[in-house]
Amino acid sequence: MTSELPGQFPFTRGIYADMYRSRLWTMRQYAGFGTAEESNRRYRYLLSQGITGLSVAFDLPTQMGMDSDHPLATGEVGRVGVAICSLADMHRLFDGIRLADITTSMTINSTASILLSLYVLVAKSQGADLRKISGTVQNDILKEYIARGTYIYPPRPAMRIITDLFAWASRELPDWNTISISGYHIREAGSTAIQEVAFTLANAITYIGAALEAGLEIDSFAPRLSFFFNAHNNFLEEIAKYRAARRLYASIMRDRFGARNPRSMMLRFHVQTAGSTLTAQQPDVNVVRVSMQALAAVLGGAQSLHTNGKDEALSLPTEESARLALRTQQIIAYESGVTNVADPVGGSYAIEQLTDEIERGARDYIERIDAMGGTLAAIERNYIQNEIQNAAYDYQQRVERGEAVVVGVNRFQQEGDDPPRIFRLDPELERQQVARLRELRVSRSATDVESRLAGLEQAARGSDNLIPHILNCSEAYATVGEISDRLRRVFGEYQEH
Repeated sequence: MTSELPGQFPFTRGIYADMYRSRLWTMRQYAGFGTAEESNRRYRYLLSQGITGLSVAFDLPTQMGMDSDHPLATGEVGRVGVAICSLADMHRLFDGIRLADITTSMTINSTASILLSLYVLVAKSQGADLRKISGTVQNDILKEYIARGTYIYPPRPAMRIITDLFAWASRELPDWNTISISGYHIREAGSTAIQEVAFTLANAITYIGAALEAGLEIDSFAPRLSFFFNAHNNFLEEIAKYRAARRLYASIMRDRFGARNPRSMMLRFHVQTAGSTLTAQQPDVNVVRVSMQALAAVLGGAQSLHTNGKDEALSLPTEESARLALRTQQIIAYESGVTNVADPVGGSYAIEQLTDEIERGARDYIERIDAMGGTLAAIERNYIQNEIQNAAYDYQQRVERGEAVVVGVNRFQQEGDDPPRIFRLDPELERQQVARLRELRVSRSATDVESRLAGLEQAARGSDNLIPHILNCSEAYATVGEISDRLRRVFGEYQEH
């Protein structure tokens, strides 16, 4: 049995001594679609079913800094998340939900500072103490260049916005997680478990370095850094992956960055089960995949968890499949017994061996990236992207040769199943969103909005912290697209090489 104890450096066995014996993980169900009212109804339903934290999905135009009436937004409004254009939409999204009483995760990156500003303004209007509201904004732009693609600005100005948010939130929102450094999308793009850990922590090193260069003290912001990992199919490997990531991160924070506060060395993370493993064929089988993946996340010590709906290879999840996904977490929490032990798998030969192997492999990758000059240099050379693409290609070849079995796809197929009931988005919602946006532009003070946007642009051309200026614009009902466009004027748009 390993001699390390849960809650003690290097936190291999968990960041807290009691783990789930004293407090369960936060049960989130990622949701958002159509208009703010439609998503609000889903949030209220999920809260009534026992979720303990909200998780907001935004549509692609919102993620890309475009308003719902932008020509490129046509057909995408509300499709993969909720459409949020202004403070008015954010008020509708959280209507009847007290932000002081709930923790909220927002999966948003390029426009994270704008969406968090809108959230803060809603909380303020409800009378919430901003120093006590809690949640997470993903705000991880590096993985967008590596694996996902919803970037707007070039990497260096994008990093400035992130460090501005670190600095502002450390003063104004001390309980808010200002970044969720994401391995999830790296894994969804086809990486191995070792690559997921390595590239995620390499990104973390870059963010931390940028914050230190901006003059922040390591222990002033590091306790609010959080992470987001995938829960994939290889059960033992996934459990070991989380343990290896915790141990490696703890040593990086202490030995590389000189952190002294133990909370700066604790890798706190959210997990989502692997969307890329879900199959359109025999979708009921996805319930089994999600259950195994969720159990791996819990045995690995996650602080927060989202379980996918069985129908997500086909559409947004229906209410019924979202409820079943939540029930999966609740069964693990209350019926399985695994929460009675801080690290139920500690001391297993297979787990300990895999933990060592993953840590060693991830450390090797980080040393290679360091030798190139860091993550930004590695991205500019396409090194990280190519490593992920090669891993994805190798796996697909194994599937096509039958060496990697995907149940229902390349073995154990079944013909003639009745098609499942799937969620369908009402196309009228896009027209409603566009009409409401245009009404907003007419009803607000155009001169006030223009004056505040000009102030933001001037700040972007200088060195002021941008967050107070973004808040100022948002308060006057400047839109997500308008604020993003002012920053585009100064920073330009990133074009992949």
